[in-house]
Amino acid sequence: MFSGQIAARDTLQFSLLTCAPGEQVYELFGHTAIRCRNLTTGMDVVFNYGVFDFNAPNFVMRFVRGETDYQLGVVPYPYFEYSYRERGSGVVEQQLALTESEASRLMNMLQVNYLPQNRVYRYNYFYDNCTTRARDCIERALDPPVVYHVEADSGMTFRSWIKQYTEGHPWADFGINLCLGAEADTPIDARMQMFLPDNLQKAFAGAVIQDSVGRKLLSGEREIFSSSGKNISPVGEKMTPMQVAFSLLILVVVSCWIEYRRRRVWWGIDLVLFFLQGVAGCVIAFLFFFSVHPTVGSNWLLIFLNPLPLLFLPFMIWKIRKGEKSLFDKANIAVLTLFILFLPLIPQKISLVIVPLALILLLRSLLHLLVVRARKGDTVLMKFGKIKVK
Repeated sequence: MFSGQIAARDTLQFSLLTCAPGEQVYELFGHTAIRCRNLTTGMDVVFNYGVFDFNAPNFVMRFVRGETDYQLGVVPYPYFEYSYRERGSGVVEQQLALTESEASRLMNMLQVNYLPQNRVYRYNYFYDNCTTRARDCIERALDPPVVYHVEADSGMTFRSWIKQYTEGHPWADFGINLCLGAEADTPIDARMQMFLPDNLQKAFAGAVIQDSVGRKLLSGEREIFSSSGKNISPVGEKMTPMQVAFSLLILVVVSCWIEYRRRRVWWGIDLVLFFLQGVAGCVIAFLFFFSVHPTVGSNWLLIFLNPLPLLFLPFMIWKIRKGEKSLFDKANIAVLTLFILFLPLIPQKISLVIVPLALILLLRSLLHLLVVRARKGDTVLMKFGKIKVK
């Protein structure tokens, strides 16, 4: 295990480890770590900035608020390699061409970072994660600065990069898209794109240390082992969010037609649908107003998903059962109609799954008004003997 002690005569060798994505949500984007070998003592350890504890007090709430604490961990290299072999995720090693003084400085920095009072840091999934921490630590250990000969992929944003890694995981993609706001759709430069392990690996491959000779950052690169794919499902989820949304829309259309013909609203359906809308709205509103996560404070979905349905739901159900029009229904129809019509103009990429979901709620509010009007029309006809009541 890592003892934290080195001597002046020790020969240190560092490399960057890039791990392929896994199947869990927190594994979808891969991982980065720093490997350190002491060729004198035989020490071989991995410095890992991606350690976190699911069992920490209030972990979920702190994660939602953007107050997730990660920490630097140190494990023997064989243990690190074994865990990724078992997961089926490949690992690529890039050996760093550091001078003796640079290697010693990097080791000292990692030792200081591993002290109990320093090892914990506030994680930020775009700007300060396990990958950017490894990059920044290596850069600070270099005497001259490092130059990356890599250009940013034109027009790529945080959202578009994430979408590439959530392909085949439509529910994860849908959930992440719900939470990200308009800031996630701003094009980012090459350095910001290094928040992903694969992008940092590509940047390191062509990086040069800007000294008198233009020394390459790497002395070599090798694939330790490739991804086996043994834990990866080729099919993915059986039902995508879009399929579920359209299936639900069809059921609601059929239900609305039956309810209108019978002049009766099945308010239990509204109770479930508007309750779910309100709950989802609470999550979006909480992220919008209270979370310190980046890119969640500018979410235009708040127009559609907000807590207001929870406040008006009892009043709306009461009006439905009395056969009266609800002011909430009128406002809901207006807001949802404008939201759907102007969706292409909103400065945020919003998942198309939202459209059938918005149509469902629009249809329910429209049904309420149509049933009330139809009932009044039937009452008038009954007075004049135009229809018979069985």
